[in-house]
Amino acid sequence: MFEVRAERASKPGLLALAAVAVAFAAADTYVVVLALPDIMHGVGLSVEQLQKGAPIVSGFLLGYVAMLPLIGRIADLRGRPPVLVAGLVLFAFGSLVTALAYDLPMLVAGRFLQGVGGGALVPATLALVADLYPVERRGVPLGVVSAVQELGSVLGPLLGAVVLAVADWRVIFVINLVVGVVLAVAIGGASAPSGSRYARWHSPLDQGDAAGVRGSRPFDWPGTALLVVMLAAGIVLWVRPASLVSDLTWGELWVPTVGSSDWMTPLGLTTIAAGILLVVRCLTARRPLVDLRGWYASAREADLTGAVLLAIALGGVVLAFATADPKVQVMSAQGGWYLLAAALATLVLIVHLRRADAPLIPRGSLAARPAWGSVAVSFFVGAALVAALIDVPLFARSTVYTDSQLLAALVLLRFLVALPVGALVGGVLVRRLPAETVAAAGMLLAAAGFWWMSSWGPDSLSSWTATLPLVLGGFGFGLALPPVNAAVLASTDHVVHGLAGALVVVARMVGMLVGVAGLTTLGLRRYYAEQADLPPVKEVCDGASRCQAFSDLIRSAGVAQEHTVFAGAAVTALVAAGLALLLLRGARTRGMGAAEALQTLG
Repeated sequence: MFEVRAERASKPGLLALAAVAVAFAAADTYVVVLALPDIMHGVGLSVEQLQKGAPIVSGFLLGYVAMLPLIGRIADLRGRPPVLVAGLVLFAFGSLVTALAYDLPMLVAGRFLQGVGGGALVPATLALVADLYPVERRGVPLGVVSAVQELGSVLGPLLGAVVLAVADWRVIFVINLVVGVVLAVAIGGASAPSGSRYARWHSPLDQGDAAGVRGSRPFDWPGTALLVVMLAAGIVLWVRPASLVSDLTWGELWVPTVGSSDWMTPLGLTTIAAGILLVVRCLTARRPLVDLRGWYASAREADLTGAVLLAIALGGVVLAFATADPKVQVMSAQGGWYLLAAALATLVLIVHLRRADAPLIPRGSLAARPAWGSVAVSFFVGAALVAALIDVPLFARSTVYTDSQLLAALVLLRFLVALPVGALVGGVLVRRLPAETVAAAGMLLAAAGFWWMSSWGPDSLSSWTATLPLVLGGFGFGLALPPVNAAVLASTDHVVHGLAGALVVVARMVGMLVGVAGLTTLGLRRYYAEQADLPPVKEVCDGASRCQAFSDLIRSAGVAQEHTVFAGAAVTALVAAGLALLLLRGARTRGMGAAEALQTLG
């Protein structure tokens, strides 16, 4: 089983690198939203085909959410640093695929791989905090991790704006590739002090490598050569150097042998062949470049069947809600079928978890009230948070910033900047106050911010006072994140910390998806009710089919819709606060007092 023997001196450096990785993966989510029109154009889609481009975002979300529980459990079995390194490598490879993509399927595949790799970083980092710090000292590190994750949401749009101002959208993913590889190498080095099990690259299940130390096994030169050929052929295929493409001889490399796909060119076929051979090499070699057999063995020990069933259930929820247009839809056109598949997978999963000898979620691992309570609270935190992330920009676009999507999106920065500040404060407070008190206080502040927003008028964002509820709400959400994470880690055994952290993150993401559906339903009902009460357009416009007065009435109906959404988010935040007070009570996030310690020893 996983065991911590990291040297004390390596704590700050290792955790700092993991936190930077978490922030960078979080930034990628937001930078892509800003660059989405350019990305769609790059794969042959117009801005008017926005729904066809939805998988670019939902593909990342699907990989991020659906695979998290399995990855969290593998982090418990295999170790946190190996999962961090593997997640970064997969994130970097997904970035490469995305940068080289010339059509939508390849782009979505790259985004999915990015999501899986980026999702691996959060639960492994949370579990790493629990491994490196005792209960009473986890508050600040958890606050830092939460803060840098939310800081990524602030830096993402800024990074995207800078890159898009001077270069093509593909450069964003080239930067991801470089940074991902650098961080993977750095974490691999920082997590391998002398005599530590962090030095292991192979799984403990790999019996062929008794030492398990990278320096003691031969380097896989054939595997490396195949990797270089695959990367070189793929990059040249995408870059298309003009001097080579126009050459009568070398230009043949870009001519498809069958059909019109770039993959059917000699360069494309070379890339595919090298990739297949590399996978075969990693599956059959005694000391492969990437230990695919070891990772598969870890996945089987983690309960691969249960993980697949849970991934189908979570994937159904993601596809049902993440591909809908929140302005006009509750779920996608096929949402009912997706939810049916999710429900069936959930039923089979429940039966499987009861019968399996070693289930994905070990029996009793979340038995403590603060443990499962943290998952429940996290769900409602996500359900409320999504109202700010989606409806604040929508409100800004429909009122003050009607001609600028960018300026409307930047309004949200006032909220996002306050999030990491609140997370840092929450990390400090959770060392001195009960987790339930800090989490409830944070969600009460968030509820107050939303209630204030529900009174905004059409011109409210023109005033500086509009910043106050945004900062109040962002600070409140940030304040609530560290105590929820601290409570679940303090209430579960160390052998399931990776899984526990993953379930908290999944609950928040699913809460966001369900929240946007529920709040959108309430908002649309209010909008249609307001529209039904409007006088006929010709009556308002003196016989004309359209006029400014009628447009103002329509805008008022839209404002009323957002008021309803914000009010619903305030109620949801209040529910989260109440659940935090009830369910997180008893979590030993501050360690044991002297009397408790003596009683335990006695």
